[in-house]
Amino acid sequence: MSELGGPGKILIILGVLLLAIGVLLLLGIKAPWLGRLPRDIVIKKGNFTFYFPIVTCILLSIILSVVFWIFRK
Repeated sequence: MSELGGPGKILIILGVLLLAIGVLLLLGIKAPWLGRLPRDIVIKKGNFTFYFPIVTCILLSIILSVVFWIFRK
């Protein structure tokens, strides 16, 4: 059997990761700190709430960049 190519290997790994994340979400397992980190922007005025998790986005971006860098090598 021939070895999987680079893109095929990455797609299989991403598929397995997405499946695992989906199962965790279906089971209701949450990371309580995710989305509620210090410096995430929350503005509450009356019955209006604006929420922008900027620090969470930056943290996820760094983690995904490292993961993709590791798989590229």
